[in-house]
Formats: sequence, structure tokens, C-alpha cells
Amino acid sequence: MRFMQTLADAWQRHDSLVCVGLDPELGKLPAHLKGRPDAVFEFCAAIVDATADLACAFKPQIAHFAALRAEDTLERLIAHVHARHPGVPVILDAKRGDIGSTAQHYVTEAFERFGADAVTLNPYMGRDSIAPFLERADKGVILLCRTSNPGGADFQALDCGGEPLYLRVAETVARDWNGHGNCALVCGATWPEELGQVRTRVGDMPLLVPGIGAQGGDVAAVLKHGLTANHTGLMINSSRGILYAGSGEDFASAARAAAQELRDSINALRH
Repeated sequence: MRFMQTLADAWQRHDSLVCVGLDPELGKLPAHLKGRPDAVFEFCAAIVDATADLACAFKPQIAHFAALRAEDTLERLIAHVHARHPGVPVILDAKRGDIGSTAQHYVTEAFERFGADAVTLNPYMGRDSIAPFLERADKGVILLCRTSNPGGADFQALDCGGEPLYLRVAETVARDWNGHGNCALVCGATWPEELGQVRTRVGDMPLLVPGIGAQGGDVAAVLKHGLTANHTGLMINSSRGILYAGSGEDFASAARAAAQELRDSINALRH
């Protein structure tokens, strides 16, 4: 099934806009898992199984696995999601962006090696760096637009013919790159009014929204500015707030409680 349809189905079936980020760090794993040869997989798979019915997507961050020499674990984890929870799409957070044959290799990496349903990309090098991904109509292409980090404004807010660059990115993606209807944008929760400007320009295009929780983003403001007419359109990501909600042997239960609290707080404001 195509990423966009799977995402839309998950929004409805799970009544959830929560995207669960999977960013494992050895130093933060529960004590009883530390030292085990398969600790990262055990930890992440337990989080997945505990939260799958509360999530609209999972988003593993490739650097967290690569830094641990655990790319094979990431492959297994995505396969686990597909086997056990096939209705929840997986977004590979890789922020790739390059040209020519290199871009094609990144396509193979994301969709063939890791089996992701979508991937985050950097549009800075232009359409030819994104084209091989766009051609995969069944896969999601999620492009950086107005990111949550403080330094995002260094370039994203630069004047570009009377409007900030991030709006030019949003318009270009919506108008010229989304021929297969498989594009989405990354817009940080830390800039809700700017997120709203993006929503106005791109219609119902899905927005991946990092920055809730540790980065200070406000759920109510994100919903006010980012919801579509049918009260969906958002993948509101939480990583640390769910992953590390508990540090004991009940860590998965604590993660589930945190995911449910976030889902319910979102739903109390959007329904």
C-alpha cells in the first residue's frame, strides 16, 4: 500500500496524530538491558509493540543506529514493524540529499535495504537531487521546510523575492514536485505561526512536526495552525518523551502511557 494511504488509514484507525520517534542511546537504556548483545533491538521493538496502536507512524533516526554500528538492527526493526504492525508506516529520518547516481543509491538504501515507507530529505540541492525519490510514487518523500532548531532561520527565513525561503520551498514542492501525491514537509512545532503559513500554501499536504516536548513546542498552537479541514494532516513527533518515559523493567508500559497521554491531549483539542 502507498505511504499516504497507509498514513491516512492510521490517522483514522488509531485516532492518532502521534509519530513515535525511535532514537536509541545506549546510555539511556534501562539498566536490565545494558550489556545485552541485542539490547537496542529489544528496547526499540518493545517500544514499538507497546505503542503501535497509539501511533500514526514510527520514525527511526538513522544516525542513532549508525553511531552504534547497528544498521542491521535498524533493518530488523523496520521489518518487525511491518510484520507485527503493518498498518503503521515507518519514516526513515535520514535527511539525505545529493545528485545523480548518489541520489539513486540513497533511494536503494532507504527503500530497498531498510524497507522504509518514507524518508526525510534535504531539498537544498534542488529537484534533480530529489527526483529519484519522487519517482517512487508508493513511498513518502518528506522534505525539510521550516525546521524546529533555533538555527533554522539562518537560511530558511532569508528573503526570497518578498517571501521567506521556507515558503518558496513549500510552494515549489506543492506546485512542481508533488505530481504523484507522495510529498510531505517537515515544519517544527517551535514555529507554529510559520507552520500555519506553510499549511495555507500547501493545502492538505501532510506535515511532519518535530519539536514537541524537549524542544518546547506547544501542541495547542500546532493544532490551531496546522490541522486540515478533516482534523488530520499532521504527524506530531515525540522521541525522548516517549522512549525514555521510564527507566525500569516496565519501560515499555511507561512509554505506552506517555504515548497515550500525548495522543489524548492532542485529541482533546482537535475533536
